Amino acid sequence: MNPDASLPMGDSFHVYDTTLRDGAQREGITYSVADKLAVARLLDELGVGFIEGGWPGALPKDTEFFALAKDELDLQTAQLVAFGSTRKAGAVAAEDPQVQALVDSEALVVCLVAKSDVRHVEQALRTTREENIAMVRDTVAHLVSLGRRVFVDCEHFFDGYKFDPAYTLSVMRAAYEAGADVVVMCDTNGGMLPTGIQRIVGEVRAAVDGRLGIHCQDDTGCAVANTLTAVEAGVTHVQCTANGYGERTGNADLFGVLGGLVAKLGMDVLPKGRFAEMQRISHALAEEANLAPNTHQPYVGSSSFAHKAGLHASAIKVAPELYNHMDPSDVGNDMRILVTEMAGRASVELKGRELGVDIANDPDAVGRVVDIVKRREAEGWSYEAADASFELLMRDELDHERAPVFELESYRVIVEHRADDSVVSEATVKLTTRGERVIATAEGNGPVNALDQALRRAIVGHFPQLDGIELSDYKVRILEGRHGTDATTRVLIDSTEGERTWTTVGVHPNVVEASWKALVDSVAYGLL
Repeated sequence: MNPDASLPMGDSFHVYDTTLRDGAQREGITYSVADKLAVARLLDELGVGFIEGGWPGALPKDTEFFALAKDELDLQTAQLVAFGSTRKAGAVAAEDPQVQALVDSEALVVCLVAKSDVRHVEQALRTTREENIAMVRDTVAHLVSLGRRVFVDCEHFFDGYKFDPAYTLSVMRAAYEAGADVVVMCDTNGGMLPTGIQRIVGEVRAAVDGRLGIHCQDDTGCAVANTLTAVEAGVTHVQCTANGYGERTGNADLFGVLGGLVAKLGMDVLPKGRFAEMQRISHALAEEANLAPNTHQPYVGSSSFAHKAGLHASAIKVAPELYNHMDPSDVGNDMRILVTEMAGRASVELKGRELGVDIANDPDAVGRVVDIVKRREAEGWSYEAADASFELLMRDELDHERAPVFELESYRVIVEHRADDSVVSEATVKLTTRGERVIATAEGNGPVNALDQALRRAIVGHFPQLDGIELSDYKVRILEGRHGTDATTRVLIDSTEGERTWTTVGVHPNVVEASWKALVDSVAYGLL
């Protein structure tokens, strides 16, 4: 780590990330050691102050991570934290293998989990109140004597405080007296609401001296709100996970908390310029977790500043801030206008501006586009996720003389199941392009792939740039209204030329015809 690097607020406020431990407990997430190293680098790029790397000694993968991190991580902003528990009941901290594993990790910061709910002390740990406090005091003092900075997570803090506040506070005081730098109040079961957080944090702030932290699970959907409420009540250490990953319903989302701290509370908790990296890093962390980014995630989701209603678009046309709570670019995001059956003229004009099509100066074309969209939406079309098809629609209405790439005479697709159990699709396309009639045939691993290959073969001689365009994704949705194999289908096709990706749509009761319509738009858009 760069010893001179620090958060803008110095050490007065901690942004602490626990994606690699608590976040990894989410169902469906399994980080390899290489993944953990990559996640740590991304979090450091964002500018968090502390990265909890895992539980060395308890999990072999985490032990390996800390061993490799010493040579492979060059953290510029963050400090690496080793997580572990207090010594066992009846043991000596200096001789406890789990405590020694924290020391062996060579992490300069250690976060200890401690029981602060007397019911857990007596029923889960099966020890006495006094021994639990001794476990906290001894372990903290031992690690501090070895030069470690110690944070203490008081597990089930709020539940324990409501049941027996005197005992819960006594655990906190023992940690502080032994040298703990931060004591973290954990809403482990995630059952708190902001009003309860505000009341209890206020009472604790008045009862103890020392830095307070907050760790919230999201079982009531209030983890971000609870965290921000705790900050307003005096907490200066927040624990979060990337994208809210975590056990059950997850943890306080790092990006939601940072959005609230920076954009709403005006707190300078990230290095200069890093707030604008929020969306990029959020999506990169989702990729490392092998999960799709949450499109509706506050601040960083692709739909966070997307507007669908015509009323919204009319106001945004006058001033974007009328329907945006902040400038999307502050977090690296963009405002988008969605064109659907709800769209009015303002939506089409703004979408045209977004796509670089000047349609606002042709009111008749705007009206025609609105009418076409409403009619097609009723038939099952959707342009929300198909900007390329919508751009082509606008261009067609602006320029009725625009020559099509080709004129189709016919196409045919055959699917052959052979004796060796292989299935081969063959497509034949007959069309005219630039005055030349062409017949082309191609095989593919499915009817759509065969059609795509045949279409390309037919026109690539006139449009050699098609060689650089390929299909990257294909989605089919059965639309409501009819049942079974008689249903109307909507096809979305993603295409790319390496740097850009565009999406086109086709709708028809026949899935092959729906695919053909999307393919034709894909080729036309790629050749613009």
